[in-house]
Amino acid sequence: MGVGTSVLAIDAGNSKTDVAVIDAEGRITGTARGGGFQPPLVGVEPAVDVLAEAVARALAEAGADSVGHVSACLANADLPVEERQLAEALRRRGWGASVEVRNDTFAVLRAGLLEDAEPRGVAVVCGAGINCVGMLPDGRTARFPAIGRISGDWGGGGGLAEEALWHAARAEDGRGGPTALRETLPAHFGLPSMYALIEALHLGRLSPARRHELTPVLFTTAAAGDAVARSLVDRMADEVVAMSTVALDRLGLLGEEAPVVLGGSVLAARHPQLDDRVRALLSERAPKAEPRVVTARPVLGAALLGLDQVGAPAQVHARVRAHYESGVHRR
Repeated sequence: MGVGTSVLAIDAGNSKTDVAVIDAEGRITGTARGGGFQPPLVGVEPAVDVLAEAVARALAEAGADSVGHVSACLANADLPVEERQLAEALRRRGWGASVEVRNDTFAVLRAGLLEDAEPRGVAVVCGAGINCVGMLPDGRTARFPAIGRISGDWGGGGGLAEEALWHAARAEDGRGGPTALRETLPAHFGLPSMYALIEALHLGRLSPARRHELTPVLFTTAAAGDAVARSLVDRMADEVVAMSTVALDRLGLLGEEAPVVLGGSVLAARHPQLDDRVRALLSERAPKAEPRVVTARPVLGAALLGLDQVGAPAQVHARVRAHYESGVHRR
């Protein structure tokens, strides 16, 4: 495969990495899946080693040693300085003649744009955490640090699970009001009480990662009518819309027709209460915004950003999108 305008697309999340090699005609010639990308926990070079294992398999399948351009959308590249540091780390690996690193939320945004024109719009990703970015065709962006409570964040799947545990614990010991979460959360793990669940989490009998299993339980409890659970879902919708409208305003899009792409496991699940409230609030605060839920794999967005960078023609974009796309939905 000639290097030329070939692209290596990398979408690396906290729990998994997807890699694809795209040739100049838009054919997917190599793919691989690898482990999660967590430089804050393991350091930059060990984190890139995880990417390298998947990249090596994808390049081998494609019959290539390198490509023309590397388009990497990476979790934990939350600040521009981190994007620059990670781009340099990827350049040292020699995978491509040029390298661009973006936060992984940009992949969701690019994947959710139904027309393959220049990127224009806003995306909110609500998975384990929450983040929002926006782009204009002239290269301007809107973004948030998105590194937790110290940067003003609330929610995401992990945050919702923590809030649910907090309310359920207080309901059990009397410090808080009643909520069915007191029963539904421990029952998910086959435990008799919140005290038993707290003990299991604290002593490590349940791994911290399993807390994320409680987010669907929260939504089920809310759907059954529990007031506390419903209030948490409503607040999650409020946060999604707050981030969306601020990003739209920063880019001068608040009064214009513009897509608001919704992705990540929490939003892609389209829980009716969350979905309906996001839509209602957006219609009030950004009436011309067009909400879209994207369930296509974000590596599609990394690939399209790479094709943008190398100036690939529209038919190449279309071929790549057709390969991956099974889930961009207008509301």
